Amino acid sequence: MTTTAAPPTRVGELLRGWRQHRRLSQLDLANEAEVSTRHLSCVETGRAKPSRQFVLHVAEHLDVPLRARNELLVAAGYAPVYGHTDLDAPEMASVREAIDLVLAHAEPFPALVVDRHWNLVRANGGVGLLLAGVAEHLLEPPVNVLRVSLHAEGGAPLIVNLEEYSAHVLTNLRREAAALGDPDLLALHDELAGYPGVVTERPVTEPVGVVLPVRLRSPYGLLSFFTTMARFGTAADVTLAELSIESFFPADEATAQAVRAAAQAR
Repeated sequence: MTTTAAPPTRVGELLRGWRQHRRLSQLDLANEAEVSTRHLSCVETGRAKPSRQFVLHVAEHLDVPLRARNELLVAAGYAPVYGHTDLDAPEMASVREAIDLVLAHAEPFPALVVDRHWNLVRANGGVGLLLAGVAEHLLEPPVNVLRVSLHAEGGAPLIVNLEEYSAHVLTNLRREAAALGDPDLLALHDELAGYPGVVTERPVTEPVGVVLPVRLRSPYGLLSFFTTMARFGTAADVTLAELSIESFFPADEATAQAVRAAAQAR
């Protein structure tokens, strides 16, 4: 990433874009961030060059992702402040240990790590149960777990409640793309929405229960899982901020027993 100074109008346009994306007026943002409305206006129009601290302060109040905060700084002529460290780097040893501990603790149930675009980063042995029968071309890196799960040559034929589950997945993906302002996530959403049997949304009905499970056909019978997502709450590195750990838990005792039996057969 270059740190070459850019015209102040560039950072102003980016800040205005994020403000409008968050549906805030200049006055609303100025009051929330406790900055001058006039100065904010001058920054957005390119009549004033913001300080490094101003950019970071306003970005914090706009809840701008760390990757985009670096882009704002570069656009303002400053160096990025948030690292983008490879997960396999020596300084990430403690992080890898924590991730591996979570994945191992989840065994024999599936757990996996994904990046901001839902590409697979790491997985435990239990994930093999979910990938059985998936076409080889879907397992070529980078493996996108949403694509694998909803593709006709992936998990879709095995999902009993495909319409219900896909509507849930795509609704969450739209929200995530909107929150992050990420066009790649929107493109992924549009791709998945075109898959056979996939539904983008469903009419509001009575609650299905405390959680929405995904129900899968398997050689071990019908499996029913609910999932949780975990993130690094104090991440100050772009890589860490964009990682999520998805864990699959059995929604009934039959699933728990089936997964344990599958693990013993591995």
